[in-house]
Amino acid sequence: MTKILVIEDEEHIREIISVMLNAEDFEVIEAEDGRMGVDLAQKNKPDLVLCDVMMPQLDGYGVLNELRQNPSTQTTPFIFLTAKAAKVSIRQGMELGADDYLTKPFTRDELLAAITARLKKQSEIENQSQQKLDVLRDNITLALPVELNTPLNAIIGFAQFLGKNYGILEPDEALSVIESITNSSKRLRKLTRNFLLFAELELATISPQRARALRGEWMMSHTKAAITDFALQEASKVYRQADLHLELEESSVTISQSSLHKILLEILDNAFKFSQSGTPVFVTTKVHGNSFVLSVRDRGIGMTAEQLKELGAYIQFERKLYEQQGLGLGLAIAKRLAELYKGKLIIESIPEQETTVRVTLPINGF
Repeated sequence: MTKILVIEDEEHIREIISVMLNAEDFEVIEAEDGRMGVDLAQKNKPDLVLCDVMMPQLDGYGVLNELRQNPSTQTTPFIFLTAKAAKVSIRQGMELGADDYLTKPFTRDELLAAITARLKKQSEIENQSQQKLDVLRDNITLALPVELNTPLNAIIGFAQFLGKNYGILEPDEALSVIESITNSSKRLRKLTRNFLLFAELELATISPQRARALRGEWMMSHTKAAITDFALQEASKVYRQADLHLELEESSVTISQSSLHKILLEILDNAFKFSQSGTPVFVTTKVHGNSFVLSVRDRGIGMTAEQLKELGAYIQFERKLYEQQGLGLGLAIAKRLAELYKGKLIIESIPEQETTVRVTLPINGF
C-alpha cells in the first residue's frame, strides 16, 4: 500500500486530506507540525510527502531542507500545500527540491491528480535508475575483474617478494619494491573512486535531488590561478612540465573547485597519455558571453569519427598498443560533471594529428 505523510498544523484540513486519501486506499501518516513530520518521515519512509508551508516549530521549507539532507528521504516526492501562491514562494520551494505545489483551497481531483503525477514520475525515475544500474553492472562484470586484478596482483606479488627476500635485499632494491606497491595501490584507489563517482553521476542524470546534492557549493572565482596550479600538478606527475602551454583568461565560473579540478585532471590525463613526451599540450580558457570555455589540445594519436561516436565509459581505444590503464571512465566522468553544472563537453579529433577537448560552463549560475 502506498504510504503518504501529511504534515499540516490545521487539524480540520489534515483530517479532510486523510479521509480523501484513505478512501483511495492510501496509507496515511499524520503530523501536526514540521518537527514531528521530519521525525515520522525518517522513521516510516513514506512514498510521498504532502506538507504545509506555514507551520510552528519548523516550517515547510525547513522540513524539505532536512529531508533532502537525509539519504533515505533525499528523493522522496514532496508536494507543498500553501495558501501563498506568490512566485517567490514557489521558486523558493522548487530551489530546495520540492516536486509540486498545491494552492489552498484545492479540490479532491486536484489533490489526487498531483499525487498520481508525482508517484508516476517517481516510478519512472526508479525504473530508469534500475536500467542504468543494470548497464553499469554489465559493464563492470566485463571490465572490473581485470582492472582490479592487475593492481591487486602487483601488490600481492611485490609484497610476497619483499617478505621472502627482506633480509637479503639491498636498501635501494627494497625501496624500489615498496614504490611499486605504492603505485599499484594508488592506481587501485583511483579506479575505485572513479567507479563510485561515475555511478553517482549516472544516477544524478535522472534525479534532480541527487544532482543538487552532488553540486553542493558551486560558485568559484579566480579560475586562472586554480587551473594553473591544477595543470602544473598533473604535468609534473608525468614529467611533462616543459610540454604544457597555458593561455588563460581570468573568470568566475559556476562550478565547485573540486569538480573543475577533476574535469581538468581527467582531460589532461588523456592528453598526456595519448601524446608523446616532447609534444605540446595546450590548455586555454576564454569567456564567450555568459560561458566559460576550457580547452585542452594535444598532438597525439587522435581518434577516428567512429571512435568519437562510440566514446563512453569502459571503452578504451587501442589499449594493447598504448597500454591504457583504468576503466576508460575519465572522459565520461568529465562529460557528466560538465553536464551536472549545465555545461557540455565536446571532442574534436584528427587521427594521428591532434585531439581537442572543449568544456563549456555557465558563468552566472543556472
